Amino acid sequence: MIQRSNETGATNIWLILSITFMTLTVITAGVLIWALINYFDQKDNVDTKVSTAVSVAVKEQADKDAARFAQEEKQPNRQFVGPEDYGRVIFDYPKTWSTYIDKDASSGSTFAAYLNPVAVPSVSASQQFALRVTIESKDYDAVLSSYEALVRKGDLKSSTIKADSQDGTRFDGNFSKDIRGSAVVFKIRDKTVTIRTDADTFKADFDALISTITFNK
Repeated sequence: MIQRSNETGATNIWLILSITFMTLTVITAGVLIWALINYFDQKDNVDTKVSTAVSVAVKEQADKDAARFAQEEKQPNRQFVGPEDYGRVIFDYPKTWSTYIDKDASSGSTFAAYLNPVAVPSVSASQQFALRVTIESKDYDAVLSSYEALVRKGDLKSSTIKADSQDGTRFDGNFSKDIRGSAVVFKIRDKTVTIRTDADTFKADFDALISTITFNK
């Protein structure tokens, strides 16, 4: 009886140990599987983040290269020369811009020229151009007064400017619902010249351009 009892006890111990071992094995396997799943999930997240970061960096570099190329492509500048009888206003502009003379002042009327990258679109009041050049036999103060209402409304901001030792006025803001840009107005002899860009896109080019203006005073 004692021997059978011992054998039964030993069997129970081995059964308990076996069940415990199997339980631990299952738990360990579960933990390992969970760890592997978590690892691969984290790896996918890291890979995605790295891939996204690389894509963003590549795009930013491409944008910088494109912007630098666009600026380099504009060089060297061309020179715009207005009519001799109208003060011969001169300034440098990007070589990638085209010029269209709409009114050449041959009959003593207004001189009007339009500049735009690649091609100059049809002329209209609402059409945006990189640059408009107008030289007219109109009093300087009368030209300035045509902007007063927009300045009072706050659509335009007025400031003083100097080019080639010539005092003038600069306007920045909304000239109409279609035109938002900057303009400079100068008195040349008995004429008034207005140089305007119709979009903030060309503001950097405009600022560079007006710094090169010279006149035959």
